[in-house]
Amino acid sequence: MKGTIIKGIGGFYYIKIDNSEEIIECKARGKFRHTELTPMIGDYVEISIDKNNKGAIEKIYERRSELFRPAVANVTQALVVFSFKNPDINIDLLNKFLLLCEYNNLKVIVCFNKMDLVNKEDYKDIISMIEQAGYDIIFLNAKEERNMDIIKKLIKDNVTVFCGPSGVGKSTMLNKIIGKETMITGNISEKLKRGKHTTRHSELIYVDEGLLVDTPGFSSLDINFMEKEDLLYCIPEFRDFIGECKFTGCLHHREPNCAVKKAVEEGHIHKNRYDFYIKTLEEIMNRRKKKW
Repeated sequence: MKGTIIKGIGGFYYIKIDNSEEIIECKARGKFRHTELTPMIGDYVEISIDKNNKGAIEKIYERRSELFRPAVANVTQALVVFSFKNPDINIDLLNKFLLLCEYNNLKVIVCFNKMDLVNKEDYKDIISMIEQAGYDIIFLNAKEERNMDIIKKLIKDNVTVFCGPSGVGKSTMLNKIIGKETMITGNISEKLKRGKHTTRHSELIYVDEGLLVDTPGFSSLDINFMEKEDLLYCIPEFRDFIGECKFTGCLHHREPNCAVKKAVEEGHIHKNRYDFYIKTLEEIMNRRKKKW
């Protein structure tokens, strides 16, 4: 039998069987311990059932995409959810989410939630930065379901992950979409103005002819696996200019006659995005030096 892993807890994996409502609890075969391949939420797998009606994962099919934090496979698009206030937006963190999504070839939609708390005009530079990078933006107030109908339409025929820091309203959005309180939602700590880590586990949910993953809240992303060659192609607004640089393999850093740097000067690329790129590039290069 074949199906999709929709949940994983304590070494057990729950597989929704193809063309069926049946969900079977399985464990992974021991052979996976001898490889670097570990079952993930979203994996398409082949399973067997023994005479004691115990399920086992026999095969994990090739993944179309793979996220590590959260650990989710075969995602097709990411809704990157942030708020401008409560909690305050962290631009570097937003850019890290976008970077990781690009690395995994995901379609990205940026969602700004809690718009009832702010005046959009006060954040037009951030909005312009995202638009200049080529990303679609949806402005939300999830508690009042403002623009939630747009989100529901995007879910159809996709495997969608909600990404973003703790406290921005990911679980509230999911609750509104599926029409019931599936995930625990926590209040913002008044003292810290930061969300409590209240989502218990990642889970894949079938809704509106699509799949949703709600992910545990977290406040940082590790990109230590990324190399500078990867980084070059993970900033989409650079792509139109890369072939125009004087030097092949230009890192758009200290090289002369760089088309990307010229595009920044002329306003075609937002300076904040370029500064984030340079900061990340230098982190990668410093990490390489430490290795040697």
